[in-house]
Amino acid sequence: MSTGIVIFNARILTLAPRAGESDLPRRGARACDLGVLDPGYIEVDGDGTIVRLGTGLGESPAAAGRTRIDGKGRVVLPAWVDCHTHACFAGDRAREWQMKQVGASYLEILAAGGGIMSTVRAVRAASSEALLELLLGRLRVMHQLGAGTVEVKTGYGLDTPTELRMLQVISAAGQAQGLGTPRAPVEVHPTFLGAHALDPSQSDGVTRMIEETLPAVAAAYPGICCDAFCETGAWSLADCLRYFSAAKRLGLPIRVHADQFNSLGMVSEAISLGARTVDHLEATTDADLAQLARSTSIGVALPCTPFALGTPSMRAREFLDQGGALAIASNFNPGSAPSPSLSFSIYLATRFMRLSLEEAITAATWNAACALSASDHCGCLAPKRRAQLQMLAARDELSLLASFADAGPDLVLGLGGAIGVDTNACRSVNLALGMTLAD
Repeated sequence: MSTGIVIFNARILTLAPRAGESDLPRRGARACDLGVLDPGYIEVDGDGTIVRLGTGLGESPAAAGRTRIDGKGRVVLPAWVDCHTHACFAGDRAREWQMKQVGASYLEILAAGGGIMSTVRAVRAASSEALLELLLGRLRVMHQLGAGTVEVKTGYGLDTPTELRMLQVISAAGQAQGLGTPRAPVEVHPTFLGAHALDPSQSDGVTRMIEETLPAVAAAYPGICCDAFCETGAWSLADCLRYFSAAKRLGLPIRVHADQFNSLGMVSEAISLGARTVDHLEATTDADLAQLARSTSIGVALPCTPFALGTPSMRAREFLDQGGALAIASNFNPGSAPSPSLSFSIYLATRFMRLSLEEAITAATWNAACALSASDHCGCLAPKRRAQLQMLAARDELSLLASFADAGPDLVLGLGGAIGVDTNACRSVNLALGMTLAD
């Protein structure tokens, strides 16, 4: 059994809370404070818990016996928290990208039976074993690209049996097996997205989702977060409000996809309902954006989607300047954001949404953890918290602005029990422990 590791001689971005600071999302100037220790060290126990960190080389007697990793000045920061993904899916929608090339819009593809419904048919036809294998493979890739925590939505079932089966698969991906070893190297947060699309074969689909599927999900997964896609061609504002009203009666927190293509009034309603997050926001009005910035709800930017579809981006700069709490996520899915890389989303947010790198890092770590109500244990580096961290190949975090298609961090720590590192390996991977090392 290993006694853990010490990473020393590194530039550490802790994003740790200040003394007495609450676990709330960060706004304004606070979102630019990355809590830098340079040179710094971080000591991790054999069970994956951070013991201590600080400036210097970490050569205390208490660190004796731990595997020592020379950071060589490289940047160490919290692993990414990807708070909005659709990573549990089956099938292939590559042909749709060809349709987009000749001018078909996302909503036109959806109306023609493609888009979400194409994936729904593939998921319904896939076995649970196949779905789990696909999901685990994607989570491993996301981990290798720096993710430590990943939210995964349902929404490709649209009927009670398949939505429940998706939740079983997503939950299984994050469950411990054997000696506390996780199935996936990341922490997994399931979200129920029953209100995702309208199945043309079910004339009563909305009513059945509200009256049948939602109660079944709440009974099987008490307290699970409930999401909806409010958009022209998907769920209407009125139907979303019925759905959310039922969810709140069942004690479920809510999130919502709003204003991706059209502003339908969902933002102000979501704020009134106390939504944990409001996501997309590409078509949000000035008044709604300002109202959201003043609220306790977190705005979630999904930069890969407008990049992939050629549509306008969320006006994240305006949102932040008005005091909003911002998170960034990949929206990884097969139809509008086919990228597992949150680093790429961060690059796009700085390039097209005019965020500073510091704001983008905070949005993809601490604030994203707040979006999942997980900031008590991830999204920062601090004693007694889990060692979900990554070490970049560079000595300056500004490298995230200069490279957006690289091989990922040199080292990633995710979930796991005893930590073991082959310091002589060019690149060793231990998925059971959630560790990747390259030097």
